[in-house]
Amino acid sequence: MRSPSQPDLALLAFAREAKNNAYAPYSDFRVGAAVYASGEIFQGVNVENAAYGSSLCAERGALMAAVAAGCTQIDAVAVVGDSESPTVPCGACRQALAEFNPSMRVIIGGRRDEVLVFGLDELLPEAFVRGYLDQDD
Repeated sequence: MRSPSQPDLALLAFAREAKNNAYAPYSDFRVGAAVYASGEIFQGVNVENAAYGSSLCAERGALMAAVAAGCTQIDAVAVVGDSESPTVPCGACRQALAEFNPSMRVIIGGRRDEVLVFGLDELLPEAFVRGYLDQDD
């Protein structure tokens, strides 16, 4: 775990801003995310669906926005949820993020002022990444 830097806190502010647009009529648990990629910031929110499996997490929403803009080197992600304590990305989001940078910075916050910063490799050690698919028998 690391101390948050000023750029970390700025990225977290974009995640907080995005959270206001989350669509969470079933859980009432809003999440906002922001990724920093190629010098740009991309936001995402959780979007729930009556068919729960069709819901999308904020982190993957922000990631998809970055990729759609042609940015595939993700340097950092910030996540803010409605919980009191910092909201960590779910396992599926950790795996999706690892595809683009297994050691990116992960900045997490909640409703309080507490902010935690990790390397993604701390939250998802031994991620399944491209190298496993490139191995010869």
